[in-house]
Amino acid sequence: MTDTAPAPVRIRPEIASLPPYKQGKQAGADAFKLSSNENPFDPLPSVVEALQREITINRYPDATAARLRERIAERFDTTPDGVHIASGSVAIIAQLLLAVTAPGDEVVYAWRSFEAYPGLALVAGARSVQVPLTADFRHDLPAMAAAVTDRTRAIILCTPNNPTGGVLTRAEVEEFLAAVPSDVLVILDEAYAEFVTVPDAVDGRAPGFLAAHPNVVMLRTFSKAYGLAGLRVGYAVGHPRILDAARSTAIPLSVTAQAESAALASLDAEDELLERVGHLVERRGRLVAALRETGWTIPDTEANFVWLPAGEATLAVAQVFEDGGVVVRPFAGDGIRISVGEDESLDVVTALAARALPLLTSA
Repeated sequence: MTDTAPAPVRIRPEIASLPPYKQGKQAGADAFKLSSNENPFDPLPSVVEALQREITINRYPDATAARLRERIAERFDTTPDGVHIASGSVAIIAQLLLAVTAPGDEVVYAWRSFEAYPGLALVAGARSVQVPLTADFRHDLPAMAAAVTDRTRAIILCTPNNPTGGVLTRAEVEEFLAAVPSDVLVILDEAYAEFVTVPDAVDGRAPGFLAAHPNVVMLRTFSKAYGLAGLRVGYAVGHPRILDAARSTAIPLSVTAQAESAALASLDAEDELLERVGHLVERRGRLVAALRETGWTIPDTEANFVWLPAGEATLAVAQVFEDGGVVVRPFAGDGIRISVGEDESLDVVTALAARALPLLTSA
């Protein structure tokens, strides 16, 4: 809202001053929308068919999403109670923070990272402890461990990190977990895990990993690699008692029957969907190489986006892209995230990046 008039009721001051979540800007018909990390491929016919069969909208869905929980539990060699489904993985973060934090408690996470983290912590009543990224735009895990206090109730690890793309290794995370209290919740946000190709990356699906660390909850989503962003469905795997707490804070019936059916159909067609992921990974490599050839310093990325560290020139650089028909995601003062989209967008992005590069020296 743009109305600055006072609210007619008393609102928590910190909420009144909290800006709403800012979605990636929508694109016109002739523009490439590369601002929201969406999958550019059309839905698979089998997924569309599953949606068309799920036409009963006058009845409530299964509040537990039992079919999808059972399917995911089989994959992780756990029980359905060790799986939680919600309307996107971000909803699960909100539920977990509500479950473990109280006013005065702290949530530790890297910064810059997913822009929803500060608001989620604030709404839960907690204080954000933001630990700056390293010079190569990765989590500084030793600094994050040092930031933990007796008030820390949750730590968020985003890998690959949104918006910079850096990934954490299994060895780094194991060392980190050994350094922090075992009764502090560690949220492993793996929304882009399917795009990871480096062999030593941490992987919440690795056999025995979650069992060895009962304070870790792994999050994944069907929005990115599986192309179901418009249906809002994500999941968590972890200790059942932690997930029970998240379920207790969740808004009931938030996962629609359509979303559950589409997720199940996507799992049935996973080989075909992951082949598409392979195409996006190949495009990512070409885009990173092309941007580096123009003179941009592009950090390594294992997600479906690239990061342009534009600093104070960020908004001016973003305007060059918008004027050229490419909608990107600027983070003022830091940089620009550009999703890997249609193949024909790569040359356009590269040309605009080259055009914008001189703005870095004039900022």
